[in-house]
Amino acid sequence: MKKICLALFVLLATTAACFAQSDLQVLAVVKHSKSESVTVKQLKARCETYEKQIGKKLTVDERRQVLDALIEEKLVLQAATKAGISIPDSSVDQYFLANMSQQVGQQVTEKELNDLIQKSQGMSLDQLLQSQTGMNVAEYKLFLKNQLIAQQYVISQKQAELQKVAPTDEQIRQFYESNKTSFVWNDMLKLFMVIVPKGTNPESAKLKTNELRNKIIDKKLSVDQIQIQGNTPDAGYQAGFMLIQKTEPFAIQLGMTYNNLLWLSNQKIGFVSDVEETDTDYRIVTVEGKYDAKMLAISDIVQPESTVTVYDYIRGNLTQQLQMQALSQAATDISKGLNTTENVDRKKTGDALTKLLDWGN
Repeated sequence: MKKICLALFVLLATTAACFAQSDLQVLAVVKHSKSESVTVKQLKARCETYEKQIGKKLTVDERRQVLDALIEEKLVLQAATKAGISIPDSSVDQYFLANMSQQVGQQVTEKELNDLIQKSQGMSLDQLLQSQTGMNVAEYKLFLKNQLIAQQYVISQKQAELQKVAPTDEQIRQFYESNKTSFVWNDMLKLFMVIVPKGTNPESAKLKTNELRNKIIDKKLSVDQIQIQGNTPDAGYQAGFMLIQKTEPFAIQLGMTYNNLLWLSNQKIGFVSDVEETDTDYRIVTVEGKYDAKMLAISDIVQPESTVTVYDYIRGNLTQQLQMQALSQAATDISKGLNTTENVDRKKTGDALTKLLDWGN
């Protein structure tokens, strides 16, 4: 029995070693400015990332495409390094947090993000990213950094061409005609809100809120002046204007019921609310403007009190789309141009490559 167990252990160990050796096999060597290997292990990791995103296993042909993309990515990064392009880690951190903050709907630090995910998902940020992308935070940031460096290099090489990309007047007007029903104003309110945190002295906060309310009513301070003072470090309150739609989600964002929002919308411009109390602060709201729902013509402004017309808005969005398409095409052209036999030594091709790429599903 012991001999059988020992034989089985040796067999398993040998099998594991074979898999390890297979993962370490070099598929290609990129050598534009230095020698860099692309291994089966690296390819598997990248394929795993894509598979987690699309929710299915990649075919052998798709894995071959990922291999080509990995090779070309390394070529562009080497070319970028050779051109002196780099991005500091601090910029990558900012980009990472900006994207994550957008996903969670609020500005957060990395610690706040980790705490939020721990509370809502029951796992760390590392674990969440690992489950979604196959990379931990450090690996994901490195991936982002490489993408940003590659993008910066492509822009530096094709800047003149990219700046010329713009939609025609006909394209803009066609887009408007095709999407006319989406260019509407809902009923909107322009409000001014003052929030005074309770902190450790709720009574003092309530007095300050009443004082600010009285100054507005007695016209001792305008709402603009109160907003400016609220931006100073020792103001003890926050104040600002907001343009909101008369909908329940916006009412919830303001911390009020939908009925209260409708009641507020029926008040005259210049109305100042009573002091309202929440668990954490005291607040007042003034009504500064009202805007009825309407369909927007192409020459109308996209939202009240702005200077951007529907035409300008469409032009800006189409320009961004066309530039992204041009940037993608430029990246393809540059990477294909670098992908030569002088810059890439493919160690595995044909049936040998197919066999390595068929690692099972």
